[in-house]
Amino acid sequence: MSIRILATAALAGLSVLLAAAPVAAQIGLPGGLPGAPTLPGSLPDRLPAGVDRLQDGLRGRVDGALQAPARLRELIRRSDGALEADPLGWPVVRAEIVAVDPSPGGRRAALDAGFTVVREERLEGLDLAVVVLAPPPRLPLGRALERLRDLDPDGTYEFNHVHSPAGAVAETAAPARTPAAPNGAAPARQTRGARIGLIDTGVDARHPALSGLAIRQRGFAGPDRAGAHGTAVASLLAGRSGAFSGAAPGSSLFVADVYGGSPSGGASTGVAQALAWMVQNDVAVINVSLVGPRNALVEAAVRRAHGRGALIVAAAGNDGPAAPPLYPASYPDVVGVVAVNARGRALPEAARGPQVDFAAPGADMAAAGQGEGYVSVRGASFAAPLVAGLLARRRGQDDPVRALAAEARDLGARGPDPVYGRGLVAADLRTAPGAVGARGRLSR
Repeated sequence: MSIRILATAALAGLSVLLAAAPVAAQIGLPGGLPGAPTLPGSLPDRLPAGVDRLQDGLRGRVDGALQAPARLRELIRRSDGALEADPLGWPVVRAEIVAVDPSPGGRRAALDAGFTVVREERLEGLDLAVVVLAPPPRLPLGRALERLRDLDPDGTYEFNHVHSPAGAVAETAAPARTPAAPNGAAPARQTRGARIGLIDTGVDARHPALSGLAIRQRGFAGPDRAGAHGTAVASLLAGRSGAFSGAAPGSSLFVADVYGGSPSGGASTGVAQALAWMVQNDVAVINVSLVGPRNALVEAAVRRAHGRGALIVAAAGNDGPAAPPLYPASYPDVVGVVAVNARGRALPEAARGPQVDFAAPGADMAAAGQGEGYVSVRGASFAAPLVAGLLARRRGQDDPVRALAAEARDLGARGPDPVYGRGLVAADLRTAPGAVGARGRLSR
């Protein structure tokens, strides 16, 4: 937000100068007012043409800092028309605008202007009303959003942005059975009674690392479907089998599949529905290994979930240090996590910024794959569940985040920093790929 604030101030300053020039000419400065101080020369009737270019360039740099990563263009292309781009290039569900808690007057104004209601829902767990609107024919989505905001300045209207996974899963070459735990290895601590939420793809509950868990799944983009990403993240949250163990083995998992094989999977509306479902089920810690742009609906849902006691952990992203802030990790009420390699160094592609709260292993590491095997994983997607699991184990403490920070190992600049946050945690929870016979090759 600092970039946006600085840009707004700069543009405002330019506007003041532009307005001052003709006024100065009208009152005849200098010497136009009795007793006025003598100024060196007079203000021109207009500013140099270069100022216009400066203003346009400054606005362009601000917009560029918030542009979607180029990789998301492929996501739009592969959606077969289900997605389009917002003005900054972020994927959104085609022809859908979300009204958050619309007033009766705002709703009436939208309908009178030719908008139609696609669907509406009250998210009981969050006490939040959501109305999805379709724009009038031939009105581009960006202009439609501006139109709604003009009609109802006090209302909240937003694109239905799509979130994407924040990590890569290796393709499994062949299933490999889980090796037994080494002789003398301490058994993983069971976390009975903890309820952990997972907003992701569906999970393969038959995998040996997950088969003994209480797993409740629900689809929010059609029927739930097991996916490689969600299965890997779930195993790092609560899995256990042989030499492999997640951060909070034995926990109950509430899995919200916001993809379901749909080309518009990962939509903001699905993420908000998933958060409401978890709050209704008293889920204490929720892991979101997904990333997207700032979105008013998801921000409202996160704020209300947090206000009802849910602790939300999210991947900070893998688009590099210069990438724009990614969400939900960058919302104030969310614990943001970056990934480090086996040597404890931040990955080159890791995000940077004030949204980073902790660093955790997220490379040179194994997680559950398809069948009975394991795969190598890389990215913030797989660091976040380790932090979420550790926080679930501390759920009875007054401030689990502060308690975890007290145990973190300081890295980088002394104290909290934008690379490692409050420090490295879960270093002992990384399972080396060779220890479980992980097979496959990273997909990116």
